[in-house]
Parts: sequence; structure tokens; C-alpha cells
Amino acid sequence: MKNANSGNRALNIAASVAIVFGALTVFSGGRALFGSEVARAAVGDVVPFVLWFNFLAGFAYVVAGIGLFLRHRPAVWISISILGATVLVFLAFGAHVLQGNAYEMRTVGGMTLRTGVWLAISVVAWMHILRARRS
Repeated sequence: MKNANSGNRALNIAASVAIVFGALTVFSGGRALFGSEVARAAVGDVVPFVLWFNFLAGFAYVVAGIGLFLRHRPAVWISISILGATVLVFLAFGAHVLQGNAYEMRTVGGMTLRTGVWLAISVVAWMHILRARRS
């Protein structure tokens, strides 16, 4: 039998990760987009649509995290939507790379990390909010 506190703990961790990840994403994306010339130059071969997506998605990460803390059902759908959008942008980035365009290898790592994090958050949200309400 599962302890109810373990579900709360998992959901609180997922919510915390979403909020912290979102804040860091907005901060780093904002520096790359709006920072000094030195900060913008430091990002290297940026792929603009990936950078803009990640920056804007950071705000959605925070909204999803707050919703998860509050156990709001829409937060589950926001999390799943973030995952879906991230996968689509990752695929578009893959097409960009296959066309021989410039990119940074850290973008591959970053998009892989984002996809994995949002897959995990979405699963936890689904299991502990939607599935729990059906029981």
C-alpha cells in the first residue's frame, strides 16, 4: 500500500523543480536575449527559435509548478503541453541541425534535459493529481 505522504512529497518535488527550472530558464534566456553584447556573444551559435521558445516556456514552467503545488488539475495539462511543445521544438531543432546549420552541442544536451524533466514532471502530475482524483 502506498503512503499518501510519498505522493505529496513526489508532487512537491516536481513542483519545486518546475519553479526553479523555470526561474533559471527565464534568467539565462533573458541574459542571452537581452543582456550585454558580451553575454549575448557567450552563447555562441544560438538557434533563435530554440532560445525564444525556452525563454518563454520558462514562464509556463513557473505557472505549472505553482499549479502543481496547489494540486490544480490544469497544471497537469500545462505540464503535458510543455512536454509536447518541447518535443516539437526539439524535432524542429533536429531538422535545423540536419540541414547543416550552425548550433551549439550544449543545445542538444539542454533540450534532452528539458524533455526528460518535463516527462518526469508530467508523469508525476498525472499520477498524483488526475489519477488520485479518479480513485
